[in-house]
Amino acid sequence: MAKTQTSRRSASPVKKGVRAAAATAELLLEIGVEELPYQFIAPALTTLKDSAEQLFKDQRLSFHSIRTLGTPRRLTLVVEGLAALQTSMVKEAMGPSKSVAYDPAGQPTRAATGFAAGQGVSVQDLQVRQTPKGDYLFAVKQEKGRPTKVVLQELLPQLIAKLTFPKAMKWNSTGARFARPVRWLVALYGGATLPIAAVGITAGNKTEGHRVLGSAKGLVARDAESYLKGLERQGVMADPQRRRHMIEEQIAALCKEAGLRLNVDEDLLDQAVYTTECPNAIIGSFKPAYLEVPQEILITSMKEHQGFFSLLHKETGKLVPHFIAVTNNRAKDMGLIREGNERVLAARLSDAKFFFDEDRKIKLAERVAKLAGVTFHQKLGTMEKKQQRIRKLASFIASNLKPEDGELKKACERAADLCKADLLTGVVGEFPELQGIMGGEYAKHDGESETVSQAIREQYLPRSIEGALPKTTAGQVLSLADRLDSVAAFFYVGLVPTGSEDPFALRRNATAIVRIILESHLRIDLGSYVDAARSLVIADGFKGTPDSEQEGRRRMTEFLFERVRHYARIVHALRDDVIDAVLKQTYGTGLDLVDLVQRMKALESVTTKPEFDPLIVGFKRAHRLVEKEQWDRTPVDPVKFKDPTESALYQAVATEREKVSAAMTSGDYGQALDALVRMKPAIDAFFAAVMVNAEDPAVRSNRLSLLQEVDDVFGSFADFSQIVVQGG
Repeated sequence: MAKTQTSRRSASPVKKGVRAAAATAELLLEIGVEELPYQFIAPALTTLKDSAEQLFKDQRLSFHSIRTLGTPRRLTLVVEGLAALQTSMVKEAMGPSKSVAYDPAGQPTRAATGFAAGQGVSVQDLQVRQTPKGDYLFAVKQEKGRPTKVVLQELLPQLIAKLTFPKAMKWNSTGARFARPVRWLVALYGGATLPIAAVGITAGNKTEGHRVLGSAKGLVARDAESYLKGLERQGVMADPQRRRHMIEEQIAALCKEAGLRLNVDEDLLDQAVYTTECPNAIIGSFKPAYLEVPQEILITSMKEHQGFFSLLHKETGKLVPHFIAVTNNRAKDMGLIREGNERVLAARLSDAKFFFDEDRKIKLAERVAKLAGVTFHQKLGTMEKKQQRIRKLASFIASNLKPEDGELKKACERAADLCKADLLTGVVGEFPELQGIMGGEYAKHDGESETVSQAIREQYLPRSIEGALPKTTAGQVLSLADRLDSVAAFFYVGLVPTGSEDPFALRRNATAIVRIILESHLRIDLGSYVDAARSLVIADGFKGTPDSEQEGRRRMTEFLFERVRHYARIVHALRDDVIDAVLKQTYGTGLDLVDLVQRMKALESVTTKPEFDPLIVGFKRAHRLVEKEQWDRTPVDPVKFKDPTESALYQAVATEREKVSAAMTSGDYGQALDALVRMKPAIDAFFAAVMVNAEDPAVRSNRLSLLQEVDDVFGSFADFSQIVVQGG
């Protein structure tokens, strides 16, 4: 196959103020749609921009800048300074060798004629060039750049097709898929319409304004400037950042006027930005009587059902009977819109209060038996079985965490007995995100202790990767038990994350386990908890994968270690080789994550010392010899030493091994590493003076045994063979 080399001028963006070699013009592309789900818009705009940049570069189209704009009804791309012509390109393809391409008389062979035909050039135009492998034929072709408006006819439909969504639909005979039906396209280059065809529509220069405030005739765009100004006259602010700024200013003004403060919610702000084209914030109210309902229910109802912002008292921080709604309209009498929103919210809050009142008529303990009818997963039985495993695991964790605290164990067992019962309540059925929160509320109402109710409330913390952690010990125990059970159960039946797929949020659960242990400074043996969780799952009789017991444990441990690696890398900025050096030595031993991270930080610190890298070079030499060579593994015999450096290394190992052991026991890892560093002169002198692979088998074996002792001392701290150094 011919090898192709490409030589061309850069197609990267040209800085503003620098005159391009060719004339440039502006590109405007708008995809007009029926209202998109707000969650889809920001990712789609990112994809649109990234894809456009890549396609233009691939097609050798230089440009000044690219930006995207978007509302629920439109996704827009504006490219400034787009070159009028593709950059010309020289293509070079290497063919057969000269000896194969020409016969002894100098006439081209079939290899030469075939190569020329395949490259679209004549045999006479082939060039012979010298390469490291000898003389070879090359085909050189000049590919002139095509007009951009011609290239865009092919490129823009591809760009639209590259947009994907979590959910897409078909709406016409073309079979095109999009989040919502596409209703119009605008494509302008240099002010002229590009009649591209995509999703069954031919692009023009006409767009539509706001669905209520805009003109039924729409508007004609000539360029980006007229497009944006025309849309604003028709009630559309196309730039999401401008909408965000406007909404924030409006909310701040309303809060200041009312003497209240906003319950800040970035997700809700994103929703307001991407559900409006003409944002207009209004303040409304609801009956103070509804404040008898826990504020989490009210806040969630306002957010999930209506997209309303909740408001708090400036001093106490408690919820007040007011809300802010961001409407997509601008009417003369906003009072009517306010009253409509208040009526709808009143109905929602009335439903929420009804569910809350009804739920409290049945105690959580009375609901537990019905969990036998709730499926956890088809391969993993019912929620009742899961709750029972959590109880046993929570009891085990509490007993190991604080063996002297019998009350903690009882509280954890009681909290675990009730922890999933709120799944059967009306409020959680309506608002699944309140599970745990409502369980804690109902447990408190039922007369359970504060420790029990708070543990139930905290069992799902952290709710996100960087979310707040459980504050109470019982909450930490319950959260660990729940997450360890989930990871162990899904791993046992073979439902493990693959690539970017993680349908059961096992990575999030593993990250939460690591964060709870490390940030709460829990000195525990995670390995024993892994074993306990796996044993409880196995005891329930589910059909597991054919992994051996040891392999199943290793896979789950490595999964948790991946989260430890990520945490150490991101939070503590530790080197990957340092992290791996410590983790590689911990399989099958006590998995104290706090201890492991302390060891990593100490090792990272000592790597900055000038003598560290030469020490590791010497260690790796010893390590490789021990790994490579075969010997009888007999203990070191000082009588067989032939050189003083052998005795010196033997004594250094004995002295520093004792110090390393004492420092490791006390957790003084800096001292342990200092002891290892002190072995450097003896190691260097040994290698400088003796040949390990001596002719005498007894001497050779003795020296290998001595190096094994060096290896063992280093290995008691970490697997130093993982450390990357120059010359190592």
